[in-house]
Amino acid sequence: MQRKKLLQLLCGVAASPSLALSRGLPDSARKALAWWLGGCSAWVFSMVVLGGFTRLTRSGLSMTDWKFTGERPPIAQEEWLGERPPITQEEWLAEFAKYQASPEFRLAHSHMDVEEFKFIYFMEWAHRMWGRFLGVAFAVPAVYFAARGHINGPLGRRLALLFMMGGAQGLVGWWMVRSGLQEPENKHAVPRVSPYRLAAHLTSAFAIYATLVWTTLDLARPAPVLSAFAAKASDAAHAAIAAAAKQQAAAAAALRARVLPLSLLVGITAISGAFVAGMDAGRAFNTFPLMNGQLIPDDYWGLPGIRNAFENTAAVQLHHRALALSTLAAVTAVWAAGRKMPLPGPARTALNVTMAFTAAQVTLGITTLLTYVPVSLGAAHQAGALALFTAVLTLMHSVRPASPSAAALAVSRLAPPVAVLATAAIATAVTQMK
Repeated sequence: MQRKKLLQLLCGVAASPSLALSRGLPDSARKALAWWLGGCSAWVFSMVVLGGFTRLTRSGLSMTDWKFTGERPPIAQEEWLGERPPITQEEWLAEFAKYQASPEFRLAHSHMDVEEFKFIYFMEWAHRMWGRFLGVAFAVPAVYFAARGHINGPLGRRLALLFMMGGAQGLVGWWMVRSGLQEPENKHAVPRVSPYRLAAHLTSAFAIYATLVWTTLDLARPAPVLSAFAAKASDAAHAAIAAAAKQQAAAAAALRARVLPLSLLVGITAISGAFVAGMDAGRAFNTFPLMNGQLIPDDYWGLPGIRNAFENTAAVQLHHRALALSTLAAVTAVWAAGRKMPLPGPARTALNVTMAFTAAQVTLGITTLLTYVPVSLGAAHQAGALALFTAVLTLMHSVRPASPSAAALAVSRLAPPVAVLATAAIATAVTQMK
């Protein structure tokens, strides 16, 4: 009886949100679901990177309308089906005429001809359609798994939430693009999408990606690492393994207390990068560590009130620099502390990967700044942010407790309905706003 109580304590026999997703499912189905959702996670990752290429090549405003069912590119029907007849020039000219009426063409791309327009049009079209194809790649297997009885109640609710979030993301994307199709306040300014809407679009993408990755990890490893370790205790070695499991549980708890605020810092740093992108702030102050020879540039207080933090190029870039360096310092401190802890193998690996990705991302960011944000490095830096976010998510998942606290269980129950309401509210709001 004593051993049973100890194993219950260490193995987390209490209800766990991660175990609920795979409860009652055969191992083969659970693994297939994990592979499918892992593929969807990779697809979302590619969507974010493609979005970076679209923004960096200034292609995002090339399509001046949006259709829920998707846009067919202005090419002959035979080519749309896979053959290669000549492109219909009349259709291209019609699309180009729409773009010529936009503020971006008049103020920034007036030199562009229809051949150059084709490139930026296809970049934006590819980004939109890649997202719609992702919806199909998500929905069709979901229906298949449901028909086979391989989706239980908790997992079904999680998948429905993800589908809603994906649909809302398309609306948020068009809401963002629409802001760049309006006349800028300054008639001499280059038209851009609203940095606030760009940040909202990126935050929404990160939320979808985080939910997908976490669900994938829950299915791939339903039981926490510490539970799996403690469950291997044998009668002969029970005391020694139990003692080791207690040490690892304590080390994981100590690391978890550090990783939770660290994950918040990584997320805030990534979102601050969206304001850098929205303000095109990476093409100013292209020196490091000082900003054109100053620690705090003279232009820092360029706007009144809170707007200064989000709409002033100097302030936006300084904040992103400070957050990035703070992230590097925080990750280094957590990594140094974690090296001395008796962590489980998966947690130690995730911690080392997080440290490596952080160092690489900061180095890449500085290089991108010093080279005036070439498209390749800018897109790589955006991919690096998501890679670091993935590493931190994996680290958090690897140190989750065997028995979740009452507060954690309450949050896990409240999060889905709150997320559904928030998603519905956002989708409704963006359809009503200009």
